[in-house]
Amino acid sequence: MSVTVGMFGGVGGSAGAGGPASAGPVEQGEFMAKKRRPEHGRERTRLRAPGGPGRAPLRQPVALAVAASTADFASLGRHGLFGSADYASYLEQTEVQLRVLHRHGVDVHLRVLAPVDFEDFCEEHQLDPADPVARVAYAADPELAGEPFRYGGQALPSLLPALEADQLARLQVTVGCASLLESLGWAEQPEERLTEILQYVSEVYLALAAGAGEGCHRLSIRSVGLVDGEVLAAGSALCTGSGESASGGRDVEAFCVTLAAAVAGCGAGELLLHSEGRAYGWALVDGWLRPMTARETATVVPAAEAGGAQAGFPLG
Repeated sequence: MSVTVGMFGGVGGSAGAGGPASAGPVEQGEFMAKKRRPEHGRERTRLRAPGGPGRAPLRQPVALAVAASTADFASLGRHGLFGSADYASYLEQTEVQLRVLHRHGVDVHLRVLAPVDFEDFCEEHQLDPADPVARVAYAADPELAGEPFRYGGQALPSLLPALEADQLARLQVTVGCASLLESLGWAEQPEERLTEILQYVSEVYLALAAGAGEGCHRLSIRSVGLVDGEVLAAGSALCTGSGESASGGRDVEAFCVTLAAAVAGCGAGELLLHSEGRAYGWALVDGWLRPMTARETATVVPAAEAGGAQAGFPLG
C-alpha cells in the first residue's frame, strides 16, 4: 500500500492494482492501539507500530500530482481545486509540503496533474474532479507504467520539465505495452513471438548506436497500426561514449517498447536518427525496418532538416 497526499494536504491510502485510491483510514491491523488509564476524566489512546516497543513506525510512500504549467493550473482551476491561490503561490506551498516530507525521510512519488487525463480518469472512476479524493486517487493510479518519479529535495519549478518528460515517457510505455500485448494475442505462439520481437528490437538499437558513433543523437519512431490505424510515437536520446554501449533513461525504454509494439502490430511508418545536422531514415513496412534512400528520408523529416537527409545504414 502507498500513501497519497492531496495538493495542500489530505493523506489517503492507495488501493493498489485493485482500483483507485481512497482517502479512508489506515487498514485495520496496520497499527495497534494501546489504551492507557484515563487522565483528568478522559481516555487516551497511544498508537504503536506492530512488533512491540522499539520498532520504528512503518513509512509508506506518498504520491502527489502536480500541475506542471500555468495553462494546466488555469484549466484545473475550473474545478475549484486551488481556491484563490495563484500559480506561484501554489508551487510555493506545494514545495514546502514536499520538502517537509522529504526531510522526514518519506519517499515521495510525483506525477503531472494533466487536465484532460485527470478529467478522463474521474469520469472513468465516477469521481468528482473537485473532490480531493479524486486527486489522491489520480496521484496513485497504478495503471501508469514504470517506476515512479521520486522527489529528491529539489526546487519544484526547476524539477517540472524533467517530471513532464518522465510522465510522457511513462505514458508512451503504457500505451506501447497495451498495444504490444494486444498484438501478441493474435499470435499462434505468443511467447516465442515476443522473444523474437525483443531480440529484434535489441539488435536494432545496438546497430543504431554503433552506426551513430560517439556523441549524443536523437531517435524517433512513428507507426500506424495495420488493422486499427492506431498511431504510436516516441523519441529518445541516444548517447554513446568511446568504446561504450548506448545507455539512457526512461525515454529509451519508451522508444524500445514503442518499436516493439510497432513490429508486433505490423505497423507502417518510419524510424529516424538525427545526428549533427544529418537525419538517417528507415521505413517500417509490415513490422520490419528497411533503410530509406536519402530522397525518401527527405520526405519524412521536417523541412528544415531535409537538406541533411541521408540514406539509412543496414541494421543487421
